[in-house]
Amino acid sequence: MFTQGTSKLSGRWLNWAITAASCQGFLLLGYDQGVMSGIIGADNQFGRDFNSPDANLQGLIVSIYDIGCAVGSLISLFVAEYAGHKNMIMMGALTMIVGTAILASSTTVAQLLVGRIVTGIGNGFNSSNIPAYQSEHSGARNRGRLLSGQGVTTIVGLCIAYWMDFGLSFVDGPVQWRLPIAFQAFFAISLFLQMLPLPETPRFLVEKGRVEEASDVLAKLQGGGATRESPEVIILLQQIEESIERETKNGPFRYSELFRGGQTGNFRRIVLCCAVNIMQQFTGSNFINYYAPNVYQQTMGLGRTMSLILGGCTSLTYLLGSLIPLWTVDRFGRRALLMFSATGLCACFSLAAILLSTVSTTDPNPYDKSRAAGATAMVFLFQIFLGIGWLPIPWFYPSEVTTTRIRSKGQAIGSFVNWMCVFCVVQITPTAIENIAWRTFIIFAAFCGLWVPIVYCFFPETMGLELEDIDYLFKAGGITGGVVKAKGGKTVQPGQGKWEREQEAREKAGDAVLPSEIKENGVEVKE
Repeated sequence: MFTQGTSKLSGRWLNWAITAASCQGFLLLGYDQGVMSGIIGADNQFGRDFNSPDANLQGLIVSIYDIGCAVGSLISLFVAEYAGHKNMIMMGALTMIVGTAILASSTTVAQLLVGRIVTGIGNGFNSSNIPAYQSEHSGARNRGRLLSGQGVTTIVGLCIAYWMDFGLSFVDGPVQWRLPIAFQAFFAISLFLQMLPLPETPRFLVEKGRVEEASDVLAKLQGGGATRESPEVIILLQQIEESIERETKNGPFRYSELFRGGQTGNFRRIVLCCAVNIMQQFTGSNFINYYAPNVYQQTMGLGRTMSLILGGCTSLTYLLGSLIPLWTVDRFGRRALLMFSATGLCACFSLAAILLSTVSTTDPNPYDKSRAAGATAMVFLFQIFLGIGWLPIPWFYPSEVTTTRIRSKGQAIGSFVNWMCVFCVVQITPTAIENIAWRTFIIFAAFCGLWVPIVYCFFPETMGLELEDIDYLFKAGGITGGVVKAKGGKTVQPGQGKWEREQEAREKAGDAVLPSEIKENGVEVKE
């Protein structure tokens, strides 16, 4: 495996370097999501080179990539705890470089499918490890903002892919599709080089008994000349050690633990990891992101060039929406943004369906065109609402609701479920557009409306919590894990993890805990 990083950066500069590398991985993810949208389903060089694939084969070419991503995530489930997040990300980058070489040199559909699978496996490594890598290096105060930056760069990658496809659509010859596909190698190489000097996460190092290395990383993250002996470094290290010691007191990890309830609520945490990813995909996000030009062309009766232009503009609107959480996710919290976002998504797709229900795509009159324009506007507005909540949060929420002991598993399982759902949506979309056209919008609108009460009842708020507070997230128990009864879904208060550990230590020593001390620690407990 690769060696521990040798970067001399510290403090803010090291945090920015970690964030930049994490964002690079999601830039690559976004580019991969968008690159096929302007190539597939058109009478172009790609279609001629691969015998004009029908709707079913189009869906397979696009969605088989997501099967690769799911396989990569599944491998991470079993390997990441031994290899570490850094090594898995670097292996992901190398795998994607190999996959890109296979893709860019494809001469048959079979080779194309193999290249898509290999590239997907690499992206599965990245998507299941990067959020946890970033999360374990970030403080509670700005963790949401830093992780939301991954969503922004995802859409930057999407924009680059859309506009590169559009620009090369005017070029003749194989370069029309080979160059956009080959260009993803640039991002994969950049990711590998960026990760080389960066450190592994302190929590992983402590788990593996490499405490001195963990202390060095914590000191570098603190900056300001901090050393292993600095009080703040010692406190952080103790918190991590205590958290891991408490989680490992029952011996080595067993996969049966993922199905346990109790106060820790591992099964509830895994369900949330899966649920948030399923819900993200059934907002209809990739119905638009993978097939925007086809959606405009086949459901709204627009020409291919105009559909490509609108697809590119849709991605720019998505980028605008993705910037909003940078200022809101650590101010209003995860739950509020998810519910607000889902409400807006439901309204947009509902209105688009209503407008398109009167449009004839075969012989549109001016009145119909105005309604098609209105539906297009709803798709643009949909992207704004998507960027506000359901774009960034599902990628990092699993890393925030899982404990250190199961974090890599929860993130990997969530990523696996996400990519399997992407496969389902992407596979059925061409057929759905071809057979039920605008009615496809109704399906996703219904799902988005359903997500609001589910988030309200079952999703705890994680804003402002240190990762060591997460152990006590479901201590209240009950059907909803205490979420409904807690104000704003805040089932645990910032700093409660530290206070709970001190209380446990006192109880073992036979000391009493005074109500005044409870109040001072911001933990509301009935006497």
